[in-house]
Amino acid sequence: MKTSRRNIMIFIVVVLLCGWFGVLVDKLIPEQPQGDTLGMGIWLISPLLATILLRSFAGDGWRDIGLLPNFKGNLKWYVIALFIYPAVTTLVLLISYVFNWMDFSAFNLSTVLSVFFSGLLIQFVKNFFEESVWRGYLTSKLSNLKLNDFWLYLIVGGVWGAWHIPYFLVFLSESDIISVLPVNRWLFTIIGIVTMICWTVMYTEIYLMTRSIWPLVLMHMTEDALVNPLILDGYIKLAQGKEFLVSPSAGILTTCLYLVVGWLLRMKRKKMRSGYGVKSTVIVNDQFLKR
Repeated sequence: MKTSRRNIMIFIVVVLLCGWFGVLVDKLIPEQPQGDTLGMGIWLISPLLATILLRSFAGDGWRDIGLLPNFKGNLKWYVIALFIYPAVTTLVLLISYVFNWMDFSAFNLSTVLSVFFSGLLIQFVKNFFEESVWRGYLTSKLSNLKLNDFWLYLIVGGVWGAWHIPYFLVFLSESDIISVLPVNRWLFTIIGIVTMICWTVMYTEIYLMTRSIWPLVLMHMTEDALVNPLILDGYIKLAQGKEFLVSPSAGILTTCLYLVVGWLLRMKRKKMRSGYGVKSTVIVNDQFLKR
């Protein structure tokens, strides 16, 4: 327990500092392609390297990484994880279409689907590494400490969001920020962190029910392959004044829907745990009466 607490703190410190080290590296090497700099690479890979080192040499071990798919009894959670982002995004788009909150003149379903499916493989690989960090390491280690659920959401989501601060403030282009929300970098950073804390409820609940990172890899894969291209590639344009409400990435309506999904998943997990507890009690009592 003491080792886990120490290593979690080491991990969090590395995560919070690595991006700024990357920013410093880029300042020392200014002539680099935008969006593909050495500093950004350092930011991206450092959390994974930290988990590998902590598991290999600092006593964390590899047993709780969540690499087993655990398909038995969990296939429905794989399906749900795969369709959460497409379902919520479709609902937000439909609502926006009805109320004329988005411009769909550049939207072409066959093109969007082609971009979506062509991006799945690279996003699968990218998010395997990312989910082995945020769920396979941080969520796993914190849940072993028996934290209150809400502290678990807040710490994992907060660290995950704070890791993005150098990305939001430095690495991300101004045009990409404006395409998502018409705000400055600092406000975008705050909204991004809050959004990731809200998303964390869904990710945490599915992880706690399956104890596997694979459904989360699929879920994160569909988000990156669908939501980001919709906005960044210009297939939809948000009506002025409605960006904060229905942005598919960070709109109030969108985030609330993901929170509802997370809360429903939490209720289901609690119900499953309660049912298992009752079943176990009945079996124990039955065995006692037979003695």
